[in-house]
Amino acid sequence: MSKRFTLKTLAALGAVAMGTLLMSTGAQAQQKLKWAHVYETSEPYHTESVWAADEIKKRSNGKFDIQVFPASTLGKETDINQGLTLGTVDMIISGPSFAARTYPRFGIAYYPFIFRDGDHLIAYSKSPVFQEMVKEFREKTGIQVTAYTYYGARHTTAQKAFTNCAGMKGIKIRVPDVPAYRATPEACGANPTPIAFAEVYLALQNGTVDAQENPLTTIEAKKFFEVQKAIMLTGHIVDGLTTQIAPHVWNKLSDAEKKLFTDVTQEAAVRATAKIKAREVELVDEFKKKGLQIVQVDRKSFQDAVLKNKPLTSMGFTQSDFDKIQAAK
Repeated sequence: MSKRFTLKTLAALGAVAMGTLLMSTGAQAQQKLKWAHVYETSEPYHTESVWAADEIKKRSNGKFDIQVFPASTLGKETDINQGLTLGTVDMIISGPSFAARTYPRFGIAYYPFIFRDGDHLIAYSKSPVFQEMVKEFREKTGIQVTAYTYYGARHTTAQKAFTNCAGMKGIKIRVPDVPAYRATPEACGANPTPIAFAEVYLALQNGTVDAQENPLTTIEAKKFFEVQKAIMLTGHIVDGLTTQIAPHVWNKLSDAEKKLFTDVTQEAAVRATAKIKAREVELVDEFKKKGLQIVQVDRKSFQDAVLKNKPLTSMGFTQSDFDKIQAAK
C-alpha cells in the first residue's frame, strides 16, 4: 500500500510539475517589450521601428510582442537611456551622445565635421573601430547596440540669417546638453543653451532662444520652420541614431534570437536611412516655397574655428580613433 501510494504520489507530483513547466513555457511564449524614442510618428525612425517590431514578431513566430512608444511618451532622451539600465524600457533608438555619458569614446562621432557625409557615417558604423566600441560599451553597461541609422546633417535655423562663423557670435542657440554639440557654437562665440528636445518649439516661439540646430527632416517633423526665418546649411555634424537593447533582454536571448534582433533592426536602419537621404534633398526646395531663407555658408570658417578653439584632444578624444574613422570607406 505504501509503495503504491508513493508511486501514485510521485506520479501526481510529476504531473503537477509538468503542468507548471508547460504553463511557464506558455507564459514565456510571448514576451512583451517596450521600445521607446523621442521622435514623431511621421518620422522614419518611428515608422521603421514599427516595421521592425512587426518583423521580429513574425520571424519569432509571435514570441516577441514589441510596442513602440514615440515622441517622448516614456520620457525624455536622458530618461529612456537610463531606462535601459533600470529596466523600465527594453529597447530604444537614441543618439549615442547619451551613451557617451557612460562610455565617452562614443562621443567622437559628434566631433564637428568628422564625417564627410551620411555614407561616411554608415561606413563608420560597419568599421572595426566602431565594432570595438560596441563591444567595450556592452562589457561596461550590458547594453547591446545593434544598428546605426543616418539621422541627417545638422543645419542651423535662426530668426536672422548669417553666412559664416563670425555671424553666429552672440546668438542664443538651443543645443543638446552634450559637449560635442556645443563645440561649433562655442567656437564661433554663440551662446549655446541646452533645452529638452520636446520643449524646443516653445522656446523658439517665445524667444527663450533665437536659434537651434537639427537635420532638415527634424526641422520639418518638429515644425521648427514655423517659428524660424532662415536655415543656414552649416552641416556641422553628420548625425546618427543607434538602436540599443537592454541587458535584461539581450542576456536572455539565444544566439539565434540575438541574430534575429540584429538583422531586423539593421534592415530597419537601412530603410530609414534611405528615406532620410531622399527627404533631405526634397526639403531644401520645400522650405524655400514656405518662405524661409536658405543660406549657403562658408563652412570652412566654422571648421577652422572648431579646430582652433575646440581641438579634438581638448574634448577627450584620440587622434587614433579620428584617423580610423577618417579611413572608413
